[in-house]
Amino acid sequence: MTTLTDRYVDATLRRLPGRQRADIEKELRTAIADAVDDRVEAGGDPAAAEIEVLTGLGDPSRLAAGYADRPLHLIGPALYHDYTRLLAVLLATVVPAAAAGVGLVRALRGEQALTLAGDALSAAFTAAVHIVCWTTLAFAALDRLPRLRPGAARPWSVDALPARPSRRARYAELATLTVVTALFCTFVLLTPVVSTRADAAGEPIGLLSPWLWETGVVYAYLAAGLAGLGFAFARHYARWSVPLALAAALVEVAAPLTLIWLVATDRVLNPAFVAAAGWGPDTTRWIGIGLIAASSFSLLHTVTDGLGQARHR
Repeated sequence: MTTLTDRYVDATLRRLPGRQRADIEKELRTAIADAVDDRVEAGGDPAAAEIEVLTGLGDPSRLAAGYADRPLHLIGPALYHDYTRLLAVLLATVVPAAAAGVGLVRALRGEQALTLAGDALSAAFTAAVHIVCWTTLAFAALDRLPRLRPGAARPWSVDALPARPSRRARYAELATLTVVTALFCTFVLLTPVVSTRADAAGEPIGLLSPWLWETGVVYAYLAAGLAGLGFAFARHYARWSVPLALAAALVEVAAPLTLIWLVATDRVLNPAFVAAAGWGPDTTRWIGIGLIAASSFSLLHTVTDGLGQARHR
């Protein structure tokens, strides 16, 4: 009758190369028999002792992988951190760049807003899938073929630790951000009453579309900017937590996405101001492209800054 030990050994050997099976079978059977004998001599039941020993050895597939020195993971610990770092950098740079590039091309062609947004999202998704797929395949190959790896990395030392930003540098950063935000909000709020163009009655013609004020979108946009400033102070002075980081990321992403949507739907500039200034279609198109490029850069900065914050916490 086939014993549990026979079944266990057979299940293990099936997963091993033929040249290794004879030696490993002898070693494994001897180890199991010795362990069972030890438990029987201590007063245990032979059948129960066999079950206990085999249970302690664990899954035969894992035991076979250990004998064959074959990993059961896709990417091992030696390369995992490099893999995640490179993947994060590629996703944070290539994906927004692909979406922004497609968006710019579609904007130059005068595509509708829904078409522009759909093509940009599709390009971002496709780029992300390719990045994850090929990066994972490359690192899986490196993990299984050590000869393909570059030379040994330089040993880590405390000299590699990043320096903490000084208090003065943080104050300067917050002061600069506060001044820029205040100037931008002031400029936007004054555009309806301060203008270089006036109508026949002498009233100023606002640079921005009246629709922004009628719907309140401009106030929501400025509120997002002020909330982003508040989160910048919270990052330095409050206890930074995951919910706070997620809320900050949503706020910091909302403003550039809103601006891209407004440019795509041609709701940023006031048509009356454009006509009074004598701007042609090319001028307004290039202004829109510049705003989309600036918004895309802001999105990229938000993603990379978030990754940096997460990496140092």
